[in-house]
Amino acid sequence: MADALDLDAQKRRLMLTDGEIEYDTLIVATGVRHHYYGKDEWEQVAPGLKTIEDALEIRARVFAAFEAAERETDEDERLALLTFVIVGGGSTGVELAGSLGELATGTFKNDFSNFDPTLAQIILLEGGERILPSYPPKMSEKATEALKRLGVTVRTGAAVTGLGDGVVSIGSDQLQARIVLWAAGIAGSAMGKVLAMRTSAELDKVGRVLVSPELSVTNHPEIIVIGDLAHPETGELPGVATVAMQQGRYADDLIRARLDGKVLSAFRFRDKGSLAVIGRNAAVAVGGRLKLSGIAAWLLWIFVHIRYLIGFDNKLLVMVQWGWPYIKRNRGARLIGKPGGSDG
Repeated sequence: MADALDLDAQKRRLMLTDGEIEYDTLIVATGVRHHYYGKDEWEQVAPGLKTIEDALEIRARVFAAFEAAERETDEDERLALLTFVIVGGGSTGVELAGSLGELATGTFKNDFSNFDPTLAQIILLEGGERILPSYPPKMSEKATEALKRLGVTVRTGAAVTGLGDGVVSIGSDQLQARIVLWAAGIAGSAMGKVLAMRTSAELDKVGRVLVSPELSVTNHPEIIVIGDLAHPETGELPGVATVAMQQGRYADDLIRARLDGKVLSAFRFRDKGSLAVIGRNAAVAVGGRLKLSGIAAWLLWIFVHIRYLIGFDNKLLVMVQWGWPYIKRNRGARLIGKPGGSDG
């Protein structure tokens, strides 16, 4: 339950908030954080989605906005409360926009008396030419069409230049919005800088650690970096779960090989494709020659998620938990935590 603060690479000691730990092998998998491109003050206005705590904070803000709209009598203020802006059109931004669209057009459809939730404005901003830029252009078009069916407005070539006081600035254009969510960039976690200082490891432009083909820090083979924080010298890898899972298994094999006095070949990522779910019966999937969209991609996404759950009982439980809301078109949870986690 401690936080890692620093390390002594020569003595192989990791400094924690409540003491120290000696290690023979250190595996660093602290991932990445949100990147605000030098505007760190924007984080208070536009939280990102990287942790469970982030997800709970976002849910609290979104649910609270709908509740506030129910009590608001000023139509302009109500419109601002019901305007949701997502910055960044990658997989995270697209999935966030799709989830909000489903809430407004489906889940919350009959929950309020004083306004129509389907009037909520959900705006997805992407600075590039198209959303899902890592996918083929055709898949980006399919995703855009699916989002539009959920009431999401997609704006490309829209780089955010300012955030604050309920206003999102895009050049000279301004949007009135109470809820802004950030999905526009990543930066290496603080442990990347610690490794750079203590081991002379090199970092890439966003703070990820450049590692050897064996995923080790240069001159410190006992320090292995995996997951989103790692940038192999052999080439940048996508920040998805399959990369981290394969690297985790490789790290295990590498340690065992070293204990047996053997040499393990370099890590090789086996790309099994990419999936982005947009909403009910809507997703896009790309893998080799496979390019799917719509319900076929959505069913594939469900299969993949259930496939990687541990234990048959977990698989069966998730199938039931997902199946019943799908049939009933309802999400039961309406729990609202106080945004920011404050008391009172």
